[in-house]
Amino acid sequence: MRLSERKIFAAAIFVVCGLPVADATAEGMRYLYLVRHGYYDYNDERDPDVGKALVPLGVAQSRLLADRLQSLPHPFTAFYSSTMTRARETAYVIDEDMPELELIETERLRECIPPTWREDVMAEDEASEVEACQEQLEEAFAHFFVPSKNGDERDLIVAHGNVIRYFVARALGVDPLAWLGMSVGNCSVTVIRVNADNTFKVLAVGDVGHLPPNMQTGWDATDHSLAVPQR
Repeated sequence: MRLSERKIFAAAIFVVCGLPVADATAEGMRYLYLVRHGYYDYNDERDPDVGKALVPLGVAQSRLLADRLQSLPHPFTAFYSSTMTRARETAYVIDEDMPELELIETERLRECIPPTWREDVMAEDEASEVEACQEQLEEAFAHFFVPSKNGDERDLIVAHGNVIRYFVARALGVDPLAWLGMSVGNCSVTVIRVNADNTFKVLAVGDVGHLPPNMQTGWDATDHSLAVPQR
């Protein structure tokens, strides 16, 4: 059953049972499902808009993630992704199972390195690039993390580890410099709710329950490959 059909079926059950159906024009909560892209070719030296594509493991992770998302009881109302190859390709895999959603690619979600308390990390980047990253992510946060005006809405966002961790720090109201103190794996799901009063509730961070242990990468797990081992 497609997601659109599930939505119609669920609404029909509410009507038949005499239960109230949510007013589509009422203010509601916005649920942001933040997905980190799948595992990709780290050794590819090409521009991330052209190269650094998903490897077979990353594609497999994305398909398992798509199954997880499709099994959720409520449909998504919007679908966004970063313009970088690894995020776009992850979104394309998901989009195969959710063709009713229009995928919107935006540079607001591109990977970058915002300010952090880690001096060793900051020493590797130009101050102007770090400042530009923070401005980009603050603009993205202001754009996506807003209350819904049309009942409860659920936005699916495919982005990057740094972007998601910065968003989590902002939603928690802690110093954004602390974003590097957490980690999220490839094709993990982080869920943040924006309440009608513009407050936030972090519901999940880096959930990889849909991936078996030998397919979990990008945090403290050992990187794996779906290729035949060389002897």
